[in-house]
Amino acid sequence: WTGILATSPELQTGGTRGLRTGGNTVDVIDYFNIDTTGNAIDFGNLTGSRGAAGQGFASRVRGFQAGGYNSGYKNNIDFFSIPTTGNASDFGDMLANKQGIGALSSSTRGIINSGSDAGSPINVIMYVTMSTTGNALDFGDLSSARSYARGVASQTRGVNIGGYSPSSSEVIDFITISSQGNAADFGNIASAARGSVAAASNAIRGLFGGGSPTGNKIEYITIATQSDSSEFGDLTRTTSDSGAAASPTRYTIFGGSSSNGIEHTQIMSTGDTKDFGDLTQSISETAGCSNGHGGL
Repeated sequence: WTGILATSPELQTGGTRGLRTGGNTVDVIDYFNIDTTGNAIDFGNLTGSRGAAGQGFASRVRGFQAGGYNSGYKNNIDFFSIPTTGNASDFGDMLANKQGIGALSSSTRGIINSGSDAGSPINVIMYVTMSTTGNALDFGDLSSARSYARGVASQTRGVNIGGYSPSSSEVIDFITISSQGNAADFGNIASAARGSVAAASNAIRGLFGGGSPTGNKIEYITIATQSDSSEFGDLTRTTSDSGAAASPTRYTIFGGSSSNGIEHTQIMSTGDTKDFGDLTQSISETAGCSNGHGGL
């Protein structure tokens, strides 16, 4: 029973819990149940205010937020307990101060990729073991240096989508999460080069929406198959710098472009998003994670 509890968001949180972390130099964490609809609820606070952090990552029980910007670039990694509510604690540090990270995870290992240090895109990939605490370690390199690439994952493979290098990038590359090494070519964003997309996945399909140049398009990839992305549908609005979180069946996208809106769609279908509810505040440059994503 203990093993089931440790791996079941239904038993932990009554369904997959989506979390919004920070944004626009605020420290607020919100949460909502991805399997229902409704407004987000206050969860707690990060260890400090930050914007432009990028993307969160999570295990079944821990959520993480790394880097960002608030009167300077940050290197800290925060973590918090997803099944409860409360404030985040310090986990350790990244290898460098960075904003605009991408992130993804399996059930055990969190991957931090891309980012910028003093405005320069970097190609470094780092990893942490999420059940411990400590500083990030070197994993390898992206196929090209960029910031604001976004990650999705299955239990074995991580995929990094788009970014800025410094102009918008169409590159999609991938890694094997359990190993270490450099990323390899996966394909390209089919519609147009984009950075700051809102990306999340189940174990089969990764979705990404919005981004800059600001748009309302959603595209998808099949994580196990190397290829260009395909058209999925449209968001109800144009947005960039939004957060995203997924359950095994649903993709949610929230915030961005100073909005408080949450939208959702079914991952294994295609089509436009629908209204889900609202965050506790209107926010840009925010991040998201969940305890039911495809890497778990």
